[in-house]
Amino acid sequence: MLISGSLLKICDDKEKIDELNRCCDMIHFDVMDGEFTDDKTDYFKNVSGVTKPIDVHLMVYDVEKYLDEVSVFKPEYVTFHYEIGNILSNINLIKNRGFKVGIAINPETEVSDIFEYLNLIDLVLVMSVPPGKGGQKFIDVSDKIDKLVDYRSENGLDYLIEVDGGINSETIKKVKNVDIAVCGSYITDSLDYEKMVKSL
Repeated sequence: MLISGSLLKICDDKEKIDELNRCCDMIHFDVMDGEFTDDKTDYFKNVSGVTKPIDVHLMVYDVEKYLDEVSVFKPEYVTFHYEIGNILSNINLIKNRGFKVGIAINPETEVSDIFEYLNLIDLVLVMSVPPGKGGQKFIDVSDKIDKLVDYRSENGLDYLIEVDGGINSETIKKVKNVDIAVCGSYITDSLDYEKMVKSL
């Protein structure tokens, strides 16, 4: 399992961003438009020096607009939300920019809703909290992860499974079958990032 460190709560602190970059396997950029989510972010304009693979999570309605802004960071993955619609056009939009594409699903969305798209994408992001805020309580989504693991195996697919929200050294045990775990507050609220990452 890879750990993707979230910048959500340390977005204005370059020293902490550099430390997260040092300790984690990937770096997770949460991008919010203030419409799909209550809060809005624009901190990614100020991020520099990240050397680990970047995993962009677009919590936005206008994927093209924000894709233009994050493209400068050459992300490895760009993920958009199933709930915004226009699934095929957004998949093609991201692929045509040369990025691997992911679909995120909110806690209330059924995994079966995205089955028809899984042969077209590189990653599924299962939200274990409602999108938009850090430090929320983990929702058990292990059944969704198990369904995605089974569907991948049964259909000979190779998408990665990622989980995001409320991940710590206890909740990560419930999602042990994912390929990538996004973790923010558990790491960034501590004084020793490396210790927290190792505990995960």
